Amino acid sequence: MKEFTHIDKKGRVRMVDVSGKEPTLRVAMAQGIVSMNQETLEKILNQTAKKGNVLETARIAGIMAAKKTWDLIPMCHPLNITHIAVEFFPDKGKNSIRIQAAVRAMDQTGVEMEALTAVSVAGLTLYDMCKSYDRAMTISDICLLEKSGGKSGLFVKNGG
Repeated sequence: MKEFTHIDKKGRVRMVDVSGKEPTLRVAMAQGIVSMNQETLEKILNQTAKKGNVLETARIAGIMAAKKTWDLIPMCHPLNITHIAVEFFPDKGKNSIRIQAAVRAMDQTGVEMEALTAVSVAGLTLYDMCKSYDRAMTISDICLLEKSGGKSGLFVKNGG
């Protein structure tokens, strides 16, 4: 098992020092699924939710969240993000929306947390905007699909 990089020899938490690393192109893609009842999905897709355009609001929230990940996750570094995309893939058969976020940066550390944060906050925004219709919505399966760049190279989730 690998050692935790955020704990020093005395067991104290620390931010990893990346100052000696060369900046490389870092890319990460994450996803999550929001499941809901059929009526809620229809309101989202038909843009009839009383709070407005749910998907565009969630897209903006996801983008903003990725840019602020270092403010939310204590040991994350502020990064020079060069691109964030948040996309939605409705599935009427499953009454769900798959959220996918891709983040790129030319930096010294990866953007996995930024992609995961974008997906999480986009999902929470969907919930917030539609909770008056469907409090039983669930946000699930948030995971890293792939990442590239840096010393550890390419990662692709099996079955992702």
